[in-house]
Amino acid sequence: MNLLKATGTIGGLTMVSRLFGFVRDILIARILGAGLAADAWQLAFQMPNIFRRLFAEGAFSIAFVPLFNGKLAEDEANAKLGDTSRKTSAAQKFATEVLSIFVPVLVFFTIIMMLAMPWIIWLFDDFGQGGRSGDYSVTLARIAFPYLALISITTLFSGILNSLSRFAAAAFAPVLLNICMITALIYSLIEDGGTNPRQTAYYLAFAVATSGLLQMLWLYYWARRAGFRFPIKLPRLTQDVRELGMLILPATFGAGIYQISRAVDLFFLGQLNEGSFSIMAYADRLNQLPLGIIGIALGTAILPALSRFIAKADHKGASHLQSNAIELAMLLTLPASFALFVLSCPLVAAFFVGGNFTVGNATIAGAVLSTLVVGLPAYVLIKVLVPGFFARKDTRTPVITAGISLVINIILNIVLIPILGIAGVALAGAVSAWSNTIMLYAMLHYRAHYRIPMALILRLARITLSAAFMAGVLRFILPYGLPYYTGDTLERVISIAALVVIGGIAYLLTALISGAISRERIAILMKGRSGSADNSPEPSQTGNG
Repeated sequence: MNLLKATGTIGGLTMVSRLFGFVRDILIARILGAGLAADAWQLAFQMPNIFRRLFAEGAFSIAFVPLFNGKLAEDEANAKLGDTSRKTSAAQKFATEVLSIFVPVLVFFTIIMMLAMPWIIWLFDDFGQGGRSGDYSVTLARIAFPYLALISITTLFSGILNSLSRFAAAAFAPVLLNICMITALIYSLIEDGGTNPRQTAYYLAFAVATSGLLQMLWLYYWARRAGFRFPIKLPRLTQDVRELGMLILPATFGAGIYQISRAVDLFFLGQLNEGSFSIMAYADRLNQLPLGIIGIALGTAILPALSRFIAKADHKGASHLQSNAIELAMLLTLPASFALFVLSCPLVAAFFVGGNFTVGNATIAGAVLSTLVVGLPAYVLIKVLVPGFFARKDTRTPVITAGISLVINIILNIVLIPILGIAGVALAGAVSAWSNTIMLYAMLHYRAHYRIPMALILRLARITLSAAFMAGVLRFILPYGLPYYTGDTLERVISIAALVVIGGIAYLLTALISGAISRERIAILMKGRSGSADNSPEPSQTGNG
């Protein structure tokens, strides 16, 4: 598999989605600000998204992709043997069986959650003490929540396309969410100039639910183009569906722990001042840009490839693929982390200050962002390391490590919030993410599934050195742009663009001089080949499989 090409496809389209997301959040910040309406909206938006990451992008995807790839391999083997006795391919049959069970379960769960929404909002609103648990917040959450069922079905189509190495359609789908939300915000501006934040939040909630339908139809179309049909069938617990369920159960606990951690953060945020949900969301938008483009893209790209290597017992190829993924992840993530740490306040101010979002809000959000990015490399590495377990159908180990990191997160929140306030929530998450990363790698190393070669360690050290030098350069020039970060649009664009260009040049030159980037390594990544420990290419390790 061409790792760089696959990551570039997913990451490039994810960047498009994130850019639309920036426009969306800039409008939300200026119209809703960081007050009660903004917090109610953030709670409504988080409810389906927590469960989306739990069921759809978490447990279901983790369990479905390896099994579906096994069915594809079975179809390929039958084709080579000339077996034409089957009327329906194994992969087609499996996908149809799963969908017949998946839809009624999602509908039932959505109904239950919408009925229970008053109590759920009450819990996250500091047991009703934070002023965010009225009928307004509950109604917003109920309008938005059907998004979960629609986007979960979308994930099945996405898993099919990703397994066929057709990444573009699934990577583009989130753009539809942002287009729907931006349309709702523009309509609000046209209707009343954006002067009614409560009404705008209603439009946003309807836009979220609508986007789920559009994303589902979009990927349904591309799955059909790939040759798959999804006839309506009565639910049947076949052997394959049972096997999927046995994998989903522990994977749900594993992914659930990550989402419980997100829910824990919301719970602690609910105990802080009005606007805390919103400020954390705006800061996390900038933090999520490299995480989405790099971490999620790499994790999505390598899981099917790792599954195929392991199915063929090509452990050397799997190991080299994982090394390439780690190197590529850190090559992109470390400079982003250092830059976001240094530029946190100017970036938040340039993007969000205006309308109902004040300079004071930006100062707090900047402090939160600089704390969040401490854990950014860890979050990306988790996305790269976890497929090493899931590809081996081991969903238990990530559950254990995630559970331990959750306990660490809760303890740190209790300790740090009285000292640091909202920044304590961000720091607790960062430390727990690094704890999880260390535990995941330790288990892979202990089981001899993957061990970082010394050559990669040296390259990572050079990357870190290059990123640190870039951060020093940015810190030196930062004060010269202070009058412009909250100026007019042109001043903001030019001042931030200048920082990005200067930082990028500083990193690139240092990386070339130190050897963190070399023509040979880029060629290896671009050709989809894995470098051995001594940097020599290994033609047989990855190929195009």
